[in-house]
Amino acid sequence: MKRVKLIVAYDGTNYRGWQIQKNGQTIESMLDQALKELTGEDIHVMGASRTDSGVHAMGNVAVFDTEARMAGEKFVYALNQRLPEDIRVQHSCEVAPDFHPRYQETVKTYEYRILNRKFPLPSCRLNSYFTCRILDSDRMRQAAAYLIGEHDFKSFCAAGAQVKTTVRTIYDLQIQRAGDLLTIRITGNGFLYNMVRIIAGTLMKVGGGEWEPEYVEEILAARDRKMAGPTAPAKGLTLMEIIFTGKADPGCKTEQSPEA
Repeated sequence: MKRVKLIVAYDGTNYRGWQIQKNGQTIESMLDQALKELTGEDIHVMGASRTDSGVHAMGNVAVFDTEARMAGEKFVYALNQRLPEDIRVQHSCEVAPDFHPRYQETVKTYEYRILNRKFPLPSCRLNSYFTCRILDSDRMRQAAAYLIGEHDFKSFCAAGAQVKTTVRTIYDLQIQRAGDLLTIRITGNGFLYNMVRIIAGTLMKVGGGEWEPEYVEEILAARDRKMAGPTAPAKGLTLMEIIFTGKADPGCKTEQSPEA
């Protein structure tokens, strides 16, 4: 028996999120199905991040256990032949048998994309949120500065989330504009349920002139979800990268280029 790590990219448009659901296909269920076709085993992948319905990923991480003799680095090729075009494994390798991606110290990076122009562009409809209301990126940067560092982000957590603490650390939060595309790029040690989308909704309130940048500081202090902005739509959100920083070493037993 060996444990194999996957780095998975996907367009979440047609899926009910990562985790297996009774009412539709998920990324997890598609990976399990492809692995069963490949190995003949009933395999259940274990993911690092349970992205929501409609959310995308460039680098989610998962592991699975198998008795297949295939080398860990070969799974990327075999799985991609069996997966739909909107799910693609980017990297595979064998890791230590006790490595579990959900129970490690990590640094995660997300991007929220906003198409900010007079009319929508069809080519951006699946991975960006469209608004014709002009957003001031400088005001958004001023507001974002209040969120950097360690804070209690209870105001930015969806109601009903079951967590031990709502304290998180944001290491970097950038607002980047390239023409009509505005990107919120956020890196932290962990994120609460809907936290990034609520931050995006809040920053858009500031960028649109409804709130002053300083109001974000009041939102943090209030620790009240009702004080923050709306939860931005899922389709604008992409999990970009997960870096493992803890003592457990997720490194591959055999080195392989991530581009392979």
